[in-house]
Amino acid sequence: MLEKLKERVFKANLSLVKQGLVIHTWGNASARDIKSGLIVIKPSGVSYKKMKPGDMVVLDQDGKIVEGKYKPSTDAPTHLLLYKEWKTINGVVHTHSTYAAAWAQAGKDIPPLGTTHADHFYGEVPCTRRLTEQEIENDYEVNTGRVILERLAKSDPLAVPSVLVNCHGPFSWGLDAEEAVHNAMALEEIARMAFYTVTLGTSKPADDYLLKKHHERKHGKNAYYGQKKKKK
Repeated sequence: MLEKLKERVFKANLSLVKQGLVIHTWGNASARDIKSGLIVIKPSGVSYKKMKPGDMVVLDQDGKIVEGKYKPSTDAPTHLLLYKEWKTINGVVHTHSTYAAAWAQAGKDIPPLGTTHADHFYGEVPCTRRLTEQEIENDYEVNTGRVILERLAKSDPLAVPSVLVNCHGPFSWGLDAEEAVHNAMALEEIARMAFYTVTLGTSKPADDYLLKKHHERKHGKNAYYGQKKKKK
């Protein structure tokens, strides 16, 4: 089943390594099949060097293994909850990339300090609250998804396509697995820029009107960045 989607999820996971967002087995990417609702995700703890497209695990919406010889990623319950609550996304990525994880470990939102940030994210990149001991001991991965949803309760997930889980690391998502990887890459670069900007002594966000201009010229119905698609 879903051989093409397995190949895409496999390549998405390898992209995380290629882009320097993941070392060892510290990350995972998944995608949802729009027609069936089934989710394809990386197997848990399998080396990227040895992994093959056929090793990807297929899950139903409740997390039951439909196809695959390996256990799915331990973060699968988090992915599943995000897919359940956000119908507009079909790809999720989790990494422990250095700069984004540093902001997560500090428990801080990444402020919108300039236009590079605004080109990609509307407002700050939010950081969740810390999970309680009870939340960690009972359904940890599900509760990780819950604090993400709690933090982004009033946000459009496609306008803010990443979050920092406090003391843990970043999750990113998108219309598909490829876009989720793209967003994870953008997040890490923005986190790096913000780190240096704050180190240089500035943590005040850029003016709202500048941030709005840069975000809206790339996103939304009035966007004018890039080339228009030619009508056939």
